[in-house]
Amino acid sequence: MSAANDCDVANLIIDIGNTAIKAAWCDGITLGKTFRYQGERMLDFILSMTARQKPDVMVLSSVRNFSHQAVTRLKGECSRLMVVDAAVLEHYGLPLHITPDRAASIVASRYLFKGRGCTIFDFGAMLTVDFLDVQGDYEGGNVSPGCRTRFKALNRYSRNIPLMSAPEEFPETGCDAETSVTSGVISGMMFEIDGYICRHPENIAVFTGGDAIYFAKRMKNSIFVVCNLVLMGLALMAIEYDKKD
Repeated sequence: MSAANDCDVANLIIDIGNTAIKAAWCDGITLGKTFRYQGERMLDFILSMTARQKPDVMVLSSVRNFSHQAVTRLKGECSRLMVVDAAVLEHYGLPLHITPDRAASIVASRYLFKGRGCTIFDFGAMLTVDFLDVQGDYEGGNVSPGCRTRFKALNRYSRNIPLMSAPEEFPETGCDAETSVTSGVISGMMFEIDGYICRHPENIAVFTGGDAIYFAKRMKNSIFVVCNLVLMGLALMAIEYDKKD
């Protein structure tokens, strides 16, 4: 579980998602090696990263509950700790119902595509879609089950569908039980994605998350894939936080 830092950089950014933790050391907006951990010992994982070097700024984004005691412990591991909370969302002009990782993706997209509208897709346990206008103002967003979640739901709520995963190749129309499911899930998501893109054709389509490349390869539209969009957004938050008195 050790994740020792091997580069002399200033800040540590941590994204705790539904299924895994992603973390990286960064120098400004430049990200170092990304570490990934799946397990329940979240605090121990983070402490393994600060064992050799204490970051100047640590940014913590979490969709899971993180205890007050754990946050207090992390404050002792860095010069300054920033937790992406309601105050941070308000600072960036974002509604309080969106999750910290979505907020980070929006901050990064505003930076990367300044002056352009964006439709941001995050392919994880959930498929989230967020819209920005040309000024970078948030126009709302939607949430639906992600690719793996859809396969798991079919398996769980049916009597005879086994647990499947996304195939590299599949027919447009299923010709047996297996291809009916795989084609139904993947084609359904592609129609969904294409519908969102067509809603705002002037926007840049930005894909991130674990299944981003899988779906980007199958879309006819021009797509920008930014695999570490969330971490980039957290790095930008760290830069701004570090400038505060």
